[in-house]
Amino acid sequence: MSANLIAAAAAILPMLVSPAAATSYDLVKEYSGESFFDGWSFYGNYDNLTNGDAIFLSADENNDAKLAYVDSSTGRAIIKVDNTTNVPYNEKRNTIRIASEERYDIGSVFVADFYHVPYGCSVWPAWWSQAPNWPTGGEIDTFEGVNMVTMNQMALHTEDGCKQVSPSQSSTLVNSTDCNKDVNENSGCVVTDPETDSYGEAFAKAGGGVWVTEMASSGISIWFYSRDEVPDAIKNNASSIDTSSLGTPVANWPTGGCDIDTFFQAQNLIFDITLCGDFAGADNVFSQTCSGKCYEDYVVGNGSVYATAYFDIAAVRVFGQSGTNVVVDGDSGAVPSAKWGLGSLIAAVGFLFGIAL
Repeated sequence: MSANLIAAAAAILPMLVSPAAATSYDLVKEYSGESFFDGWSFYGNYDNLTNGDAIFLSADENNDAKLAYVDSSTGRAIIKVDNTTNVPYNEKRNTIRIASEERYDIGSVFVADFYHVPYGCSVWPAWWSQAPNWPTGGEIDTFEGVNMVTMNQMALHTEDGCKQVSPSQSSTLVNSTDCNKDVNENSGCVVTDPETDSYGEAFAKAGGGVWVTEMASSGISIWFYSRDEVPDAIKNNASSIDTSSLGTPVANWPTGGCDIDTFFQAQNLIFDITLCGDFAGADNVFSQTCSGKCYEDYVVGNGSVYATAYFDIAAVRVFGQSGTNVVVDGDSGAVPSAKWGLGSLIAAVGFLFGIAL
């Protein structure tokens, strides 16, 4: 065999035995417009997951309370905390937690377009996903914050053996690298977005933005784009997406430190807003950005302090790796996931100040 043929064979062989990681994904599900809430389950119980001072309404209860609805003037979905009821002492305030009825497997991309996210003293919102037998199957927190912080945090929560090692990401604010739920009271492996328009009032003033979460065998990555920075690749309701065109993610957990195929399974998508609880209500977290007492001075009373405690959602779009079925029917994600315990405050304080711990 000639030297040229040997060289050609050597170049082709790696492609045959080890194909490049796919980055092309096709649209498989869209939650938007009048049908946004089709395909979601309402939790319908008090917050027995993170000890929040909140009651997550059932679908029937929400029909009366209308805390989750589609705004007829914008066509966008609203998910909010009750801000009109006078809540007496020793009672909890109504809010919403919903989970997608379908789950989405490894090889999925979740694109979430928000115009407003909940914020305010005592408020603890999240946009996230988890497998139904958590901690088996893992959890991905794309958007989460508390009280009056100004930066979003992202995290994974898993069983023992998953760590963030050698990430390729733009954020240098790494709060913790061990994703094990049994470490630091399940604070997870946390990355904070250094951009102050990734949360709260600044997010709203910027016209919102878009999060992209990729769950691939090669790793989990999260991108965030403020409204005026949204790339063409995810504008105009494209029917496919190529994550290689999105640039460097703000947070990345490569499979080298956490084998995604081992620690992650098909995920339910989840929105929730709780109040106070293990994270937002912890005294030395709450006092960093708010005055008074979490429950007594905010949850109790007429609720006017919750005027900014709502999601305004243009769409959630789910993409699957081209040529692969990633949609799994089944459990709607009701298994508890206590993201934070009182022992996790070291990581929490690091998050509040954007400190790498």
